[in-house]
Amino acid sequence: KHYIATVISHELSHQWFGNLVTMKWWNNLWLNESFATLMEYIAVDAIHPGWNAWLDFASNESILALRRDAIEGVQPVQVDVNHPDEISSLFDGAIVYAKGARLMHMCQEYIGHEAFQKGLTSYFKEFAYQNTDEDDLWRHLSNASKKDVALLMNTWISQSGYPVVSVSPDGISQQQFFIGPHDESSQLWPIPLGGEGSEDTPELLETKELRAPIADDERLNIKDASHFITQYSPEHLARLLAKLTTYDEIGRLQLLHEQSLLARGAIVPSAELIPLLQAYRAESAESVWDIMAITLRELRKFVETDEEAEDRLRSFTASLAKPQFERLGWEVQPGEVESDTKLRSLIIGLMLYGEDPEVEEYCLQLYKQGVETIDPELRPLAISTVVKKATDETTINELLDIYKTTHSADLREDVCAGLVSAKQPDYIQLLLEAVMNDAIVRKQDVFRWFAYLIRSRYARDATWKWMTTNWEWIETSFAGDKSYDYFPQYAAGGLMTREQLDSYREFFTPKRSIPALTRAIDLGIIEIEGRLEILEKDADAVRTALMKL
Repeated sequence: KHYIATVISHELSHQWFGNLVTMKWWNNLWLNESFATLMEYIAVDAIHPGWNAWLDFASNESILALRRDAIEGVQPVQVDVNHPDEISSLFDGAIVYAKGARLMHMCQEYIGHEAFQKGLTSYFKEFAYQNTDEDDLWRHLSNASKKDVALLMNTWISQSGYPVVSVSPDGISQQQFFIGPHDESSQLWPIPLGGEGSEDTPELLETKELRAPIADDERLNIKDASHFITQYSPEHLARLLAKLTTYDEIGRLQLLHEQSLLARGAIVPSAELIPLLQAYRAESAESVWDIMAITLRELRKFVETDEEAEDRLRSFTASLAKPQFERLGWEVQPGEVESDTKLRSLIIGLMLYGEDPEVEEYCLQLYKQGVETIDPELRPLAISTVVKKATDETTINELLDIYKTTHSADLREDVCAGLVSAKQPDYIQLLLEAVMNDAIVRKQDVFRWFAYLIRSRYARDATWKWMTTNWEWIETSFAGDKSYDYFPQYAAGGLMTREQLDSYREFFTPKRSIPALTRAIDLGIIEIEGRLEILEKDADAVRTALMKL
């Protein structure tokens, strides 16, 4: 329901951002998509305030944008377009949609909601049924707020990346944050700091360094509206964690996510995420558990080749999740808040990763009652449990038949999410063959299957081989699609070894001449290199920390 509401709001908002007022050229695509993404949340929050839409914004758009935008070479929000084939490469959801929306939300908080609304109203009136660019918008927002919006925003939309703000007793400083290999950067941004209210904390950081005393327990960016992350000293962070329960859900989510990013960027050791997660043991908010689950998944890559350490991570995961599992149970309770309904499936998924035998057995029993009778929130988990334990192809074929024949889009997605948990090589080959069979998998759904399978430790090698072997089919089927670049992008998200990096380079480098793929291939190489650097640097310490639990 939440997702459907945001999609409807997004598309309806294009009546204003795109139809009533239309961008002059594709370099301002973000004038359509960034605004429509922001309006998803503004509209849904107005209609359903109890849904906490801004929490969804923080756990979806913000996380997506911050993770993608930290890779060197990622596109800025505003991109020059010189060739028609480049247009399809503009639709990077993490940048044009998520980052752009985050920047507009930052602008909204900086000038105030009333001025933001007033500026948009006058903008629409002046440019109704005309073409426009960002300077027209900045002028109207500046007139409404009496602040120089162009000075703030032009830097943000024209530069890729974002800063990490370091807090020390002497003041604050900024530098560009990276995940993976990168050259030194001298880029600076005008940063709305969003401090907790101290009179000494400036509204904007416009220089590399500023001698401004920050209180030793103060947080920056308290609404998570500005597009930066903060590095606190270990002592400062300890004081913040001591007050963790006093922060709102966005604050708790943000603090953990920023630390996980700093670990991925090799600024703090990945092993420090383990005691940090322990500080969240009492957490009960679904949105915060989302980033806890992401952080736990980040740790899994360090233990794939160490069975004993992996068992410790499984036990640790189950121990974190168990209090919430005992609170929520299996069934929706009368009057239950919707966030708990969503949290239940996440928690049960973590218990399944922890290989809790009672939870596994219950999922198996749910499946026996019939796939369509299972609570849709739990259905992919039950299917996944059965698929992992399947001993012959009968179960796989039965589920593929359901996928092919059902008229329910939800059931189709759930079957897909469960089937890609297959461990047996023969079953994985069955799925990869199905992906190319139009009678089973529709072309528009191929990307979902590919993304899931390439991320699976059991299907990764076979899926990579499938992609390289069947590239001619992929090219024929998707070369004219704006999602063509998903193949190098998703492949980069799943590959985990030096050999796979070499294979990625060997296969995709000759395809860099294809304008629709160039940026995705370059970013993919950097992403895999960054993942390998962290694996090689932090794996031993993470395993040691897990063995001490």
